[in-house]
Order: sequence, then structure tokens, then C-alpha cells
Amino acid sequence: MTTLKLAVFDVDGTLIDSQDFIVEAMNRAFGEMGVALPSREQVLSIVGLSLHDAIAQLVPDLSDRDVDIAAQQYKDMFIKLRAEKGGEAAAPMYPGAREALEVLHPRDELLLGVATGKARRGLDHAYDAHDLRKFFVTHQTADDHPSKPHPSMLQRALSETGAEAINAVMIGDTSFDMDMGKAAGFRTIGVTWGYHPRERLIAAGADILIDAFAELPAALDELWGTT
Repeated sequence: MTTLKLAVFDVDGTLIDSQDFIVEAMNRAFGEMGVALPSREQVLSIVGLSLHDAIAQLVPDLSDRDVDIAAQQYKDMFIKLRAEKGGEAAAPMYPGAREALEVLHPRDELLLGVATGKARRGLDHAYDAHDLRKFFVTHQTADDHPSKPHPSMLQRALSETGAEAINAVMIGDTSFDMDMGKAAGFRTIGVTWGYHPRERLIAAGADILIDAFAELPAALDELWGTT
């Protein structure tokens, strides 16, 4: 009997390069509030967290009320940017991302999922813009779970698919993804083209690092002992 396997992907910084959208929307939001603008590096360092937690970490001296205001401003600015730039399609997929999904999706024993700090609406826009929905059977967003690195998203993905944690892998570009994967009992693959540097992924305990999507199928086989 074939063992069911599950591979869960982060979205921003892993599948889709949305950094320009994120940085500009965050800067516009803080500009509207008269708050000092964080650097690009600071903004990208918190990508992956839920929006409230990300802003609270980015500007720790904001009151809870101001964090809520900034979060709403960010959402409003992101919607405006989406309209200005022609939707989520303006944020490109990383090279090789679609090809990797097309290779992995037909595997009978393998299910694919998403665990993202995006809201459900944002994920739906990304799915529609890049025709990605067909690849994934479980879709976990910030609307329904505590922020990464809490393992709730991955625990729900296991529940929905029937896979076991020992046969599951979390694939992401941040230490939050690696920490979440470890907390859920998943193996972890860190991708080096996203928003956290290689050293931070290693420090978070990534089982394998890959430098291109072409390396992903072999990395999965290595983790599952099928090479």
C-alpha cells in the first residue's frame, strides 16, 4: 500500500514574488499614519506572519489600537495597488514554480497544500491570477488560524487530507515556516530565493535548503527516502 504524502507551500516569497506590493503597501499605510517608514529589509523580515503580528513586530511601540489601524490601512493600500497594477498577476511567480507544481501534482501518493499569512481573499486573488487553485487540496490562511509559527495551519492540513506528520513537508522561505513545520512534526525545506537569508533558515533547523525549484522533487524524494 502506498503511503500518502503531503507537501505544504508558503505563498509570498516561496511561490510568488510579491515583495514590491508588500513593501509599497506597508510604506503607504505607515505614511498615512505619519509613522516612520521601516526599511525594505525590515518589512520583508516579517513577511509570513499574520498582519497584526507582523505590524506589531515591525513597530513595537505602537498601541494595539494603532496596530489595528495600520493593519486596516495596509489592507486598503494593498487593494489600491492591486487595482493600479493590474491585480495579483503583477506579482510574478518565481522561476520554475509552476513547472515544479506540474511535476508534483500528478503523483498519485502526493497531495499539495498551502499555508500562508495571506487572508483568504488575498489567496483567492493569487490563485485566480496565476491559475493555481487546481494544484492544491488544502488551503490554510491567516483568517482561520493563529499566526505562524503556531502549528495550527499544518495541523488542519493533516486533518483535511488524512496524511500523517511524519510523511509531510513544509516548504517555505522564512524561519517562521521552518519553525511552524517543526512544531507540527513536519520535515522542512527552506528555499533561498525568498525573504529570509540562508543563515536564518539554517538556524531555524531547515532539513534541506534548495536554490531553485528544479531541485524540489529530488529534495522531497530524499526526505522521504525514495531516492
